[in-house]
Order: sequence, then structure tokens, then C-alpha cells
Amino acid sequence: MCGRYASARKKHELLEEFQVELDGEPDKELGADFNVAPTKNVYAVMSRPSKEDEHPVRQLRIVRWGLVPVWAKDPSIGSRLINARAETLAEKPSFRQAFAKRRCLIPADGYFEWMAVEGEKKKQPYFIHPEDGGVLAMAGLYEFWKDRTRDDDDPLKWLVTCTVITTDAEDQLGRIHDRMPMMIERDRWADWLDPGLTDTEAASGLLVPAEAGRLTAYAVSTDVNNVRNNGPDLIKPLPDEEEAGLF
Repeated sequence: MCGRYASARKKHELLEEFQVELDGEPDKELGADFNVAPTKNVYAVMSRPSKEDEHPVRQLRIVRWGLVPVWAKDPSIGSRLINARAETLAEKPSFRQAFAKRRCLIPADGYFEWMAVEGEKKKQPYFIHPEDGGVLAMAGLYEFWKDRTRDDDDPLKWLVTCTVITTDAEDQLGRIHDRMPMMIERDRWADWLDPGLTDTEAASGLLVPAEAGRLTAYAVSTDVNNVRNNGPDLIKPLPDEEEAGLF
């Protein structure tokens, strides 16, 4: 599962990092968020036709975290669809259409998971991130949902949402939690984003779990447990004496 993550890079950094051709939200920029939670607005990289060009171009868009399928009666279902299991993407009605046509990358600095502390009821949060300090490109899906109660010229007529794809955690991280976000490595970005790739079996072949050692983890303050808390202190490692004995 991935239920909380950090995304603090500025928009211009993401535009450059992901070689984005079109800023889909030129008048909007999200602030640094060290405690991204479901239903928040987040950045997503996708490939779609632009108004000027029918051919797909790589775009950076602002979407809401929590996928709302096109057939949903109302958007409340999105809070329950923040993650999509890689093993069943092509089967689940909530995800199979988006998996075939609307795949995206969700940039993150890292994500949080909680591990039970032996002999205690509390859980210890960990921040998991790329060892090299680079951007974590989480595999995602996005969807467009039409609010039929609104007028066609209402800017809120369409809601764009996303979900994070998860997979089994590799051995080291599996001690913290048995699931983790699926990463897409840089050399697979173009293929993953290609809307012309509608063969779900071929798309599944692009979903390869991160190599062992690619990600690292350390314990952080339980302040992250409260979604109202934010700021860079949430991703600072605990002092050695507090972290000792957790493994």
C-alpha cells in the first residue's frame, strides 16, 4: 500500500526531470508537500494530445489522488481507490480501461510506511526513498470523470484523478510493509506513457519491481501520522538512539 508520500520539488524541476513538453497547468503550481494524503491535488506526468497538436505530447498536470472511474455515480469512491494492485490491473473494472489507455507517472521524493513495533501497540513510520536522492517515478493510472449535474461551461465539469500502482515489497522493505509503489525506471517512461500501447499484456511487462538496494528507508517522527502536520521535519531521520532496536 502507498497511503502517504512526500513531493517537495518545484514545478520547473519536474518539467525538466521528466522532459515535459507541455505544462498542462501553466497558471498553477503546487507548494512543497511533505505529507501528501489521499484526495489531495498532486502532480502527474502523462502523454496526451494538446490543443495545437493531435499527436500525444508529454504533459505535467495537476490531478486529485484517488481514482474516480468514468462509470462512478459520484466522486466519493476515489478515496477508496488510491492504490491499484499491479497483479489485477487488467481484471478490475475500476482500473482496466485506464490501464489500457491512461497510464501516468506520479513524481515523489519518497513515501511513508508504518511498521509494527514488537511488543507494543504503536507503529513506527519510515520514510522510503531512492538511495541516490533522485525522483521516485511511481507508476500510476489517471481517469476523467464527468459531473453530469454541472453545466458544460463549468470549469468543475470534469474531474481528473489518479491512483498509485503497488506491488510486493522486496525483501528489505518487506519487513516494514508487504506492499510498495511500483517504480518505472527512466528508460521505460516513454513506453509506459504511450497511449498507443493498448496491449495490457505488453504494458504489464513494463511493470518491474525496483532492484534490491535501489530504495532505502529510515525511521521518522510520528508527527507524520497526522495529515495536518507538514514541513521538511517530517522526512528527517530519527536520532540514532530513538531508531536503535527497531530492526
